[in-house]
Amino acid sequence: MFLRRVFYRWQFLAVLVLPAWLLIGASLFKSSGWAVLGSFFGGIVLGLGLLAVALLFFARTEVRLERAVSWRDVGVLTLWHALIVAFGFTAGASWLPFLVVLVGLAAFWFAIWELFASARSRMQAMIVLIDETARGGAPTEPAAGEHPSPIGFEPTPDPSVIVVREKPKDT
Repeated sequence: MFLRRVFYRWQFLAVLVLPAWLLIGASLFKSSGWAVLGSFFGGIVLGLGLLAVALLFFARTEVRLERAVSWRDVGVLTLWHALIVAFGFTAGASWLPFLVVLVGLAAFWFAIWELFASARSRMQAMIVLIDETARGGAPTEPAAGEHPSPIGFEPTPDPSVIVVREKPKDT
């Protein structure tokens, strides 16, 4: 859990640190002036990509509640960030920028897929809750690792009555 929380915080710092590293790396490792200029503009685009992926990870409810990204997110971020750091060291490798862009695009689509999967599971849980409420039964307890529903639910003796509290009770 500690490592997942570190990556949760790091992903936002990386938006500034990694593009700056590209510029510093291009300056230190004997690149031409045009390569440094290209690293500057590439760093801006990279920073926007890092920010987009970080915000997509942050948009997931479970990430915000736990203040930690998932293990799959850690793997994707580790690969992408390691490639960016390696690119800062090797100014002359022509295949590494292509790989950084390719993994960045994969990370972006992975983050979108994770966001939709998370929203789908929350929607399915809400539909089950509504179905159980309409039938007059009590909803099932959340499974291990799931978060309880934010909607207040009180079963009533009369199944034709549904009570939804506006504010949850203090526990």
